[in-house]
Amino acid sequence: GKRKRSSTSVMYDSDGSEDSDILVRKVSAKRRCIIDDDESSEKQQPDKTCPTENVSTNRKEKVLAKLKELARQSAARRSCSSANCEDSNSEAEIEEEPLCQLPLTPSEGSETDSGSMKDFIVEEEEDNNDDDDDDTEHVKSENRPHQKQPNPSNSKLLAQYIPQLSRCDHYVHFKRIVKAFLINAIDDTFLSSLYDGTRQKKYAQDMLLSLHYLDNRFIQPRLENLICRSRWKDRYKERVDCYPDVRISLKDAKNMSCQACEMKRCCKFSVLLSGRLYNSKTLEVDDFMSDDKQVLKVGVVCANRTRVYHNLKHFKYKLYMGCSSVAELDGVEDEPVKDTVERLFSHLEESGWIQERYNDLEDYMEDADNFQEEK
Repeated sequence: GKRKRSSTSVMYDSDGSEDSDILVRKVSAKRRCIIDDDESSEKQQPDKTCPTENVSTNRKEKVLAKLKELARQSAARRSCSSANCEDSNSEAEIEEEPLCQLPLTPSEGSETDSGSMKDFIVEEEEDNNDDDDDDTEHVKSENRPHQKQPNPSNSKLLAQYIPQLSRCDHYVHFKRIVKAFLINAIDDTFLSSLYDGTRQKKYAQDMLLSLHYLDNRFIQPRLENLICRSRWKDRYKERVDCYPDVRISLKDAKNMSCQACEMKRCCKFSVLLSGRLYNSKTLEVDDFMSDDKQVLKVGVVCANRTRVYHNLKHFKYKLYMGCSSVAELDGVEDEPVKDTVERLFSHLEESGWIQERYNDLEDYMEDADNFQEEK
C-alpha cells in the first residue's frame, strides 16, 4: 500500500520522457534533500494535507529550476573522475550514486553548496507521524558514514608527543633544574654532556627538557618582549647581556643623551655592570677581562627596564651560583655523587630555599609582563 506523506511536499518535473521524471521531496530543516528517479512517479500526486498546499505552481517551478541549476553547477565543480560517478539511466545506479548527480550532503558539499541550500530549505512543524520517524531514521543512517570523527584534543596530543612536559607543572621543572645544577657543581662536565647528547638516560633527558623549558618558555619570550618595546641601542643590550652583576643607583640629575636609548632625557641613574662572562647553556665562566666594569648614565625608564631585563637574563646563572655555594659550604663528602646530590637537594627543599628561588623567578616574570610601555 501507499505510505502516508503528511509532512512532505512533492513536486514533479518532466521533460516529456518517463525516465526523466524527478520526484523532489522536501523534509524538515535538519533533513537532507532526497531525489528519487522512479518510473511510477507519474501515478503519485501531492498530498493535499501538506503545509505547502497554498504555494503557487509558479513558485514551485522556480524552486525546482534553482535546484536543477544548483545540481548542474555542483556536478561541474566536482567533475567526478570515477566511472561510478558518470550519468546512468539505471535506477539502481541512481540510487547508489546520488551524490554525483546532486551533491547536497553537508559533509561532502562545498561551503558554496551549503550556503546555496539555505534558499531551498523550508521550515516545517515537527510531526509525530510514524512515517516521519522512519524518514528521520533513514536520513540519520545515511549521514552517519559521512560524519568526521573528532580530532584528539590538544592535551591528548601533548601527552602523546611530549609526555614529560604534559604531566609536569612549572615547579617540577624548576626542581629538576636545581638538581642538575647541584650535579654540575660537583661534576662540572654534566651540563655540557647534557647539551652535546652524551647522556641519554631518562633522568638526564628530563633535566635537559626542563632546562629548555626554563629558557624557551619562561625567560626568552619575556626578554624579547622587553627589547622589542624599548628604544635600547644594540650596544647597550649587549653590555647588559654580558655582565651578570648590576648595581643601579640614584645620582644627580642631568639633562643629557641617555646611554641606553640615546634619547634626550633627564638622566639621574647610574648603571654599574660587572662580573665574568659565561656560557648561557653550560654556565662555564670565561675569565677574560674578569675585572672589567661598565658605568652608564640612563633615564628612569631605561633604568627600570635594565633592572627587570637583567634579573631575568641572568637568573639561571645566579641560581647555579647559589647551588655551587651550597655544595662548597656543605662539603662534598666521600660518597657517590647521586647520594650527595640527594642529600643537598633534600636540605634545600626542607629549608624552603628552592621555593624562595622559584618565587623570585615568578616575581621577575611578573615584572616583565607588567612593564610599562616606552614613553
